[in-house]
Order: sequence, then C-alpha cells, then structure tokens
Amino acid sequence: MAIKNIKDDIEKILIGEERIEEIVGRISAQIDEYYKDRGSRLLLLGILKGSVVFMGDLMKKITVPVEIDFMKVSTYGSGTTSGGSINILLDLYRKDLPNTDILIVEDIIDSGKTLSYLVEYLKLKGAKSVRTCTLLDKPERREVDFEADWVGAVIPNEFVVGYGLDYDEKYRALPFVGVLKPEVYNI
Repeated sequence: MAIKNIKDDIEKILIGEERIEEIVGRISAQIDEYYKDRGSRLLLLGILKGSVVFMGDLMKKITVPVEIDFMKVSTYGSGTTSGGSINILLDLYRKDLPNTDILIVEDIIDSGKTLSYLVEYLKLKGAKSVRTCTLLDKPERREVDFEADWVGAVIPNEFVVGYGLDYDEKYRALPFVGVLKPEVYNI
C-alpha cells in the first residue's frame, strides 16, 4: 500500500515559506526594538504544540537576550470546533516572575479566549509584563475583545494547517501555511 503525501490534502498555500521568513524577520525586529532597554528578563512563552515551529524561528532572529518556556493549554475539542473552557495542562512555574517580561508566542488566534485568559492569568501570577505575539490572526472568529501586540498575518476564516498548525496531529511539519481541503475534516 502506497503512503499518501500529506501535501495532497492541501487545497492551496495561503502563506508560503518566503512570506513566513519575512513575517518572522519583521516581528523579531519589532520585539528587539520594544525590549532592548527594558532591564528585565524576557521570556518567550510558547503555547504547545502549535507555536513550536514559529517560536523556534523567532528566537533565532531575536537579538536581545531571551529565555524560553512552555505552557500547554487545552481549548479545542475534537475536530474543528473550539471548546467552551480553558484547561491548563502544563503550567508555568517561576520564582522570578516580578522581574520577567513574558511574551506569549502563539500560532493562531481564533476566538481570542485562550490568549485573553492567559494574559490575565500570568499577570495575576505576578509577571512584570505580559505581551502577545501570534503568527496568524483570524479576527472574523473573535468571541472576546482581544488583539495581539504583534501579528504576523491576518487571514480569512479558513481551516489552515502547516508550520506548526495541525489537524488531528498531522500537517505540523509542512514548511508553509495551507488551507486544508474540506473533505479531509468533514468526514
């Protein structure tokens, strides 16, 4: 039996490799400019699992000193719909939060619920500051009043995968962001 190429499930490429590289360069320069004179620790906080690829590329381009850590948050149920509650599966534990500027790195903002919640949660835990950065933003899907501090690209309300984004744990390794064919997830 032949193994299917996952690229065959992609309807179209929405954001190609060159544009992703431009986005990462632009955002890393903006982060450098903002944090260059802060005098505190900068922590890139990746939200597992989708942000890993974006955060990896971003931290290679940032020139100010950074530390990294991760949280794992569950907001999605099975399939393509967002869940109603936010569950922290892997929390952030640091004693130096009052001296730490946290930059949450996310792959995509849909409803805005997760990042809105995490920003307030981390402030309550005592972080010096909490800012947000996302590769993709889908404002059409917003359910709460939330805007990221740094946005890579605003995209239409299409089901996207690749460059860390998945469907059923597949497609994360694609080097681009593509629109998944509806027949793949409407089974």
